[in-house]
Amino acid sequence: MKLHSSMTINGKAFKKGDEVSPKFVYPFFMFHMLMFGGSGFFMAYTPDGPPLAFLYAHGGFAILIYLVFYLTMFGKEAVKWMFINAALGIFGLYTEINWLLSFFGTTVADYPLYVHVIPFLYYVLYTFLLRQAVIDFSGARDDENKRRTADRFYIIISMTIYLTFYFI
Repeated sequence: MKLHSSMTINGKAFKKGDEVSPKFVYPFFMFHMLMFGGSGFFMAYTPDGPPLAFLYAHGGFAILIYLVFYLTMFGKEAVKWMFINAALGIFGLYTEINWLLSFFGTTVADYPLYVHVIPFLYYVLYTFLLRQAVIDFSGARDDENKRRTADRFYIIISMTIYLTFYFI
């Protein structure tokens, strides 16, 4: 994958336009975000969770850092589309978070709207990363035909998951 800004990884400097192996980037960020996103999820939805200010500080700081990395690695246009797709994907966010909460005997409606901000933002960042991984690992980043196929595959799989969770 080509960087959209300069950055340093493990002490090695990379310039804008340099290639970075997706085999390093995606596993690292997916694991890292799963840990931070998971902690944000449990802090938001646990009955005796931390104060809302701590949840927002913990999650907000991490989300801001991820956004800086995303802008550096994927560029402004891709990040813009992340937020556009998130706005369009409220249905998916709602159904999947609701499905996850069902394992704990609760629903999205059991919490006030402001509690969902951090978990929903983590979810947006994580699904964006998954889509970027599909694009890179399918070799579709620079091939428009492969990109359309990867996009269709991603949309079909996502909608299948959303509808399945919605009807469960």
